[in-house]
Amino acid sequence: MKYIAPQTGEKAFTCPHCATLSQQKNWWYDTNGGGPHPKPHSSYPIFLSICTHCKGHTLWFENQLIYPDRGNAPAPNSDMPEDVKKDYEEAATIYSKSPRGAGALLRLSLQKLCKNLGGGGENINKDIKLLVGKGLPVQVQQALDSVRVIGNHAVHPGQIDTDDPKVVESLFSLVNIVTDYMISRPKEVAEIYGKLPDGAKQAIEKRDKNA
Repeated sequence: MKYIAPQTGEKAFTCPHCATLSQQKNWWYDTNGGGPHPKPHSSYPIFLSICTHCKGHTLWFENQLIYPDRGNAPAPNSDMPEDVKKDYEEAATIYSKSPRGAGALLRLSLQKLCKNLGGGGENINKDIKLLVGKGLPVQVQQALDSVRVIGNHAVHPGQIDTDDPKVVESLFSLVNIVTDYMISRPKEVAEIYGKLPDGAKQAIEKRDKNA
């Protein structure tokens, strides 16, 4: 599903609560409690949007996202391992305040994700090489290496501008993409395959043995 970062005044964006691209009900308020106002004005610095899907509230002050405190980072894939998700969510909470710190945490989450996928979990580069040898799709390898390299520059500053929120924002999506390719999609295929009649699955196994 396409991700659209939450922004003031947008009629639809990806809700930071339910991760659904949904319509938003928008209201502006002034600091004296006046409102709600249906349209923005320079004297209305408080902005509130309500998700029509989950009824979750998103609050801004002077165009700065205040609640939920996760910047514009996309929600983690629901199939993301818990130890990976913990670092991912921590990165989201500091993303708007410290993009460099968020990038470093996303690199750590990638390291843990590689371990969940069968790597050693100590050297990301070696883990990616190992996963490539196991048939890792090129697109996933590129996503892994992108997070690895950019996240490493967040720890050891170089030519990549990890202070740029847009650069780090892409890392959140890439970690989700890897989770989708390597965990969510195989899980979905396994569930569908598991519903096939036993006779059909036995015929498939027999075919493959005779191949």
